[in-house]
Amino acid sequence: MSTSATDVRFDEDHLWIDLDDGRTIGAPLAWFPRLQRASPAQRQAVEISPFGLHWEELDEDISIEGLLMGRGDMTARSSLRAPA
Repeated sequence: MSTSATDVRFDEDHLWIDLDDGRTIGAPLAWFPRLQRASPAQRQAVEISPFGLHWEELDEDISIEGLLMGRGDMTARSSLRAPA
C-alpha cells in the first residue's frame, strides 16, 4: 500500500504534507533549494499526484516515499559528492 499526499503547506522554514493515512510530515525547506528560493505563489502551484509532488515552474519533484525515508533534494546532494 502506498501513501499519498492530500495537502501541502509551508511555514517560514518547512514544507508540511498531510498524508492520506492521517499523518502529517514535515521537511526543512533547506532540503529543497528551489522551494526555499521560490515565492509563496510559486510554492502554492503544487500538483499532487499518487506518486508525490510536482512544481512545474520550479522543475521540482518530491516523492512521498523519499520523504518518508528522510531524503531531501537528491540532485543537490549528488553535486556535493567528491569525484571518484
